[in-house]
Amino acid sequence: METGALVSVNEYLSTSYDPDCDYVDGVIEERNSGENDHADLQSSILVFLRTRQKELGIYAVVEQRVQVSATRFRVPDVCVLLGGRPKEKIFRTPPFIWIEILSPEDRLSRVQERMKDFLYFGVPYVWMLDPETRKAFRWTLEGMHEIQELRTENPEIVVPLAALFE
Repeated sequence: METGALVSVNEYLSTSYDPDCDYVDGVIEERNSGENDHADLQSSILVFLRTRQKELGIYAVVEQRVQVSATRFRVPDVCVLLGGRPKEKIFRTPPFIWIEILSPEDRLSRVQERMKDFLYFGVPYVWMLDPETRKAFRWTLEGMHEIQELRTENPEIVVPLAALFE
């Protein structure tokens, strides 16, 4: 869903959207969210990660603006950074983990474009979760692969799907 005419980066950054929107090459793109299944899964992921932040040496946050290129800003459902809370208001370095939660209105072509933005930006772990099917996928430059658990290395983080979909 796109809104209106082309806007500048400065206009996007100085405008508040509810919910926040992506900015792609001058176009404001609404994000699909707000339904209970989406919100519940997003909350489960955040609680799981936030309660383990100190032991894992991570910082997890929801709906944080991330500048993935000079003219693209994306807002992940959840992102995870290594270390503590950063000082920057808009993240400009690749998060360690980028998590997207599908909504019924999401189109595959739009999801693929978003995922490519994250991967080209240098995010090592890009995950997509589908609350309807209770499946998870890891995205790489080679494509999408179904996974049974969310797992990273250095640090090792393991998020069992059963814990999220309870």
